Parts: sequence; C-alpha cells; structure tokens
Amino acid sequence: MNYNKWVACWGNATSITDRKESVFAKDVTLRYPIRICFSGSKLRLRFSNLTGTEPVTLTKVLVARQQCDYRPSADYSGDKEESYVSDYMPDYVPLPVLFAGEKSVTIEPGKEVESDALSIDITAGETIDVSIYLGDYTQMNAGTLITGPLSKGQYAYGDYCSEKMLPADFTRRTNWFYFLNTIDILTEEKNHALVCYGDSITAQSWPDYLAIRAWETGRRNVAIVRRAVSGTRILRQYDCITYQAYGLKGATRFPIELNVAGASAVIIQHGINDIIHPVGVEVNPFRPWSDLPTVGEMQQGVEQLYVNHARQLGLQVWSGTLLPIEGWRTYTEARNDMRNDFNKWLRTSPIFDGCIDFDHAVMDPQNPKAFADGYDSGDHLHPSEKAYEAMANAVPECLLL
Repeated sequence: MNYNKWVACWGNATSITDRKESVFAKDVTLRYPIRICFSGSKLRLRFSNLTGTEPVTLTKVLVARQQCDYRPSADYSGDKEESYVSDYMPDYVPLPVLFAGEKSVTIEPGKEVESDALSIDITAGETIDVSIYLGDYTQMNAGTLITGPLSKGQYAYGDYCSEKMLPADFTRRTNWFYFLNTIDILTEEKNHALVCYGDSITAQSWPDYLAIRAWETGRRNVAIVRRAVSGTRILRQYDCITYQAYGLKGATRFPIELNVAGASAVIIQHGINDIIHPVGVEVNPFRPWSDLPTVGEMQQGVEQLYVNHARQLGLQVWSGTLLPIEGWRTYTEARNDMRNDFNKWLRTSPIFDGCIDFDHAVMDPQNPKAFADGYDSGDHLHPSEKAYEAMANAVPECLLL
C-alpha cells in the first residue's frame, strides 16, 4: 500500500475549560479512545495549550491499539455510561509518543506542539487509546467538552498509562478532552478530512453520527474532524470567568482550527449564540444589548472571517442553517426573525458551495419555529439524539466521497 499523505483522522477544538474551584491536576492519567477511519503506517499527534496561562508538561503520552466498536448500542440515549460495546485486543502494547526524541514535553501558554511521527500499522476501523500522564501540578485550562457515541474519555488518579484497563475504584468517565487536539495518519492519497465547525450543536453528537453513517455506508475515504466549542459566537467572546468556557470568537478560532491536514471542505454551522445571548445588563451584566449584531454583521463576519480564509486554504465551504429556538429561555419573535433572515442568506448566498439545511431536517413542518416531535432535547435549543442523527443524514453524500 502506498501511504504518502498526511490526513487528520480525528480532531477537536481547544478552548478555555469551565472555571471551577479546582483548576489544577496532579498524578492523573487521561485516556481517550479514538477510532481511526483510515489504514496507515504512521501517526502524529498535536497537543494544545492554546488557552492556558501557564506552561503545561505532559509527563508521558502512550498510544495502544485495541479492537473496539464504538457504535452506539441499541438503547443509547446520549447520557449513559455504558453506551457502547468494547472488545479489547488480548495483547495491549502501549507505544511511547515522542517529542523531538523525548518522552515528556512542555507546552508554553498559547502554543501547540506536534509529536514525532509514530510508526504503527493501523487498519481502518481500529481504535487506539491515547493515554496522557500528568505527573506534576498541571493547569487544566485547555480543553473542550464534546459528546456523542464516539466521544468518550476517562481519567484515573495515578499513573496507569501502560495498563490495559484503568482501575475501577480510581477512574471516572469524562467528556472533557484536555490538550489532545488532532491526530494525523500517514495514509493513501485518496483520503481526506471534512471539518465540522460550530458551537454546542456541533460539539454534541451529529459529527459522530456522520462518521458512523460514512463508515456504515461504505464511505471509507473521509474523516470527520470536529472543531466546535459550546457557547461560541461569530463576533464576540466573553472574558469573565463565568462564561470563559464559551470560548474564543470566530476571528480568533477559525484560522487556528482550520489547521487540518488533508482537509477538503468545511461545514459551518455557527451563529445562534450571537442571536440568543444578549439580554441587557439589567438582566445579566455580562450580556449587554450592544453585543446583539445585525443579520448583516453576521453575514459579513461569516464571509470575511470564515469563507475568505477557507478559500485561501483551497477548501469547499458549506453553510449549515440554524436550528429552531421557540421555547428557549431568551426566545422572542424578533430573535426568530433574525434566525430566519440569516438562514435565508445561508441557503441562497453564492459565496458557499452549498447549504446543508439542518433547520429543515429537524423542524416541525406545522410550526417551523420549533423542533419536530421527538427532536427536542428538552431545552428547546439543543436537539435530541434522534435529531442529531437526522442532522447527520442531511449532509450530502458528495461530501463523504
């Protein structure tokens, strides 16, 4: 097999983690199982301290192959601990990930590092465990919360990087992905990455269901790379610790997150938070009405900040319409009018290569302001798991070829 092209086979955004009382960790193992969708001969891993304010030292990083099917089980509901089937390989052989020949690496604040290429024969469909040991006090300020049937992590107190199973008494599951940002594989020329860019809607399950759809329908040339942070906006960002986890504004995020080897196209589903967040300082001192953009400003932001940059990288750019919001706690008819006007532009603007009408895929045909029956998670903003599957099914097949 001729493996001569680096392609991102997994990716996540890096943002500011939720500000809690404890922001440091010590003597902790993080483990993230990552399904590799391409066959290849080498891996390289990128780690990010983009939003950190102190240097972060990864004491060691190990990669081990396993055989694990992370498709959701029949009763998957999106919040169950045991929602997948796992069949570990009998020979669990962790391999050290090196950085300029060293087992440990320190990442300066605001920086990212890439590992040396790791020689490892991977067959498409295999899952690897990426285990990170943090030996000394480590600022946990760079990570992102993601969910979905393929997005499961664990952490354990102690150094268990080399162990096949983390000890149950000292281990918990987590959907916070710290530091691990991208995995590239040296693979065949025909393979490519599709980037899904957005906010909490994209940080949740539809990219995982899109990856499952591609695999189960025999579309084996595409990797789904998620770049999404809950709460983010196109034009603004929060600097207060209450909302710092909502991440960086589009102008800052997009050029960094489009650093994706082998990318062919990007789907942009972003903007609802620009519309729903402002409520006035008399209600929330951090959400002034001055943060509310016009639809024209949102359009200009998408074109100038997103589309123009993606074109410079030679990528196709697909828009994704914003979802129904009736019943959300800040809902007003005026906000819904903004959403409709923005969606009309997303559907018709010639600056895009196409539009994925997520709104149409999940809305109630009798009441387009709201989700269809069974498609609302309950908060009237985020879809249910069934709706996320519908969003994944709305992506045109041409993007998966």
